[in-house]
Amino acid sequence: MVSGGFGIIASNAAELTPRDLILLDRLTWGINASSAAHLQAVGTERWLREQLHSAAGSVLPGAATMQIEAMPDVHKFPFDIAVAFDQQGKASNQIIDPDQKKVAQQAFQQAMNDRTKQAAARSILHALYAPDQLRERMTWFWFNHFNVHQYKANLRILVGDYEDRAIRPFALGKFHDLLAATLHHPAMLRYLDNADNATGHLNENYAREIMELHTVGVSSGYAQTDVEALARILTGVGVDLKPEDPKLKPELQSQLVREGAFEFNPARHDYGDKTFLGHQIRGRGLAEVDEALDILCRHPATATHLSRQIATYFVADNPPEMLVQRMAQTFEASDGDIAAVLSTMVHAPEFMASLQPGTKFKDPVQYVLSAVRLAYDNKVVVNTLPIQNWLNRLAEGLFNHDTPDGYSMTSASWNGPGQMMIRFEIARQIGSGSSGLFKPDMPNAVDQPAFPLIQNSLYFNGLRQTLGPTTLAALDQAISPQDWNTLFLSSPEFMR
Repeated sequence: MVSGGFGIIASNAAELTPRDLILLDRLTWGINASSAAHLQAVGTERWLREQLHSAAGSVLPGAATMQIEAMPDVHKFPFDIAVAFDQQGKASNQIIDPDQKKVAQQAFQQAMNDRTKQAAARSILHALYAPDQLRERMTWFWFNHFNVHQYKANLRILVGDYEDRAIRPFALGKFHDLLAATLHHPAMLRYLDNADNATGHLNENYAREIMELHTVGVSSGYAQTDVEALARILTGVGVDLKPEDPKLKPELQSQLVREGAFEFNPARHDYGDKTFLGHQIRGRGLAEVDEALDILCRHPATATHLSRQIATYFVADNPPEMLVQRMAQTFEASDGDIAAVLSTMVHAPEFMASLQPGTKFKDPVQYVLSAVRLAYDNKVVVNTLPIQNWLNRLAEGLFNHDTPDGYSMTSASWNGPGQMMIRFEIARQIGSGSSGLFKPDMPNAVDQPAFPLIQNSLYFNGLRQTLGPTTLAALDQAISPQDWNTLFLSSPEFMR
């Protein structure tokens, strides 16, 4: 054993305990042979440091990188892409001939759908193969926290960039930077209607969700007057795809801010003074937004609200209050350092106690991705559409939750009989063969031979120890490798 913060769950390079294996599965998108070998080689504490302090932009395997590089528009500026789609949509609507108009509009819709599929493919490839697995887990968590829905307006062309630029780079950094990045992204501004928020035409949607969902939480004691004040602060913060600057009075021109599709238009801003959460904010433009974000990020209720959500995601449906409070204290002391909060969590005795078989039920995304990671390790899939379809069938499709609150993180939402039946079907598809994962998404493509090897050295040297007698007895009755794989992926222990 290695001494240090993990005490009894820390391991040396010679062995991995069942708790080590559960730890690895809990903090990544699923254990596989290569990740277990790395943990065994470096030890638990070094592995945790690598995960908590990984540099943004880690390198994916070459085969995954090649798929991403081949995606249309991947190197284009989001502003240019949004402008091009905006023009395409307007052009299709202006066609007079009904049949031609229908064809053009269908092509426009298909182009947006294709862009969302590419975004989902990038997300899945990162989740399956990125070495900084904890960053990828937190990327999903924060996207869900700052949820946007792909089918509102033209968000299908923006969700991939939203995840790539506004979420992933900040997933382990300071919460203030993450909140500001989502606020400056056109996907969020359009989804929650702040693009329509202007002086004299107040729209409170985004202001309300920033407080209720993104920061202090609904039970923190803020009033409707605080929502109205924040909405006034956010007036003029919106989206502009026009190449030319808006025409402004000379005294306002220096206040205009344009960064890509983001715009702060001073002509649409309420310059009156505001009272927000007991703080007096002098009307002066975009600087008011920065001041409001500072107030929200440093509010004790934000520390508690976020800590409880993170603990729910990683520890238990109803996480221990002592753990939540220690995480919140770290949040406040570190000025919202997400990695520091996670470090407090994983080194806490309550987290150690949760590293038992059958403790934390996997939501559909965790279940499907962990199954594919275990089945194929670092053999890179060439078609993510089967995974996208499985997640849609399990009602947790990527970018597909329509309300701002995001998907539920508690087991009751995902462990019903209907869900289990679909999981058993998916387990059989993954366990019985390649299921289209190695058949390129193109006409006349040939399916590459691939078979999941789950009953391997990782199983015999580690995973078998995490299984109960009922599951072991069922596996012993398997009549084929396909049947064995299906039984393992359907077992209660793998579901958790």
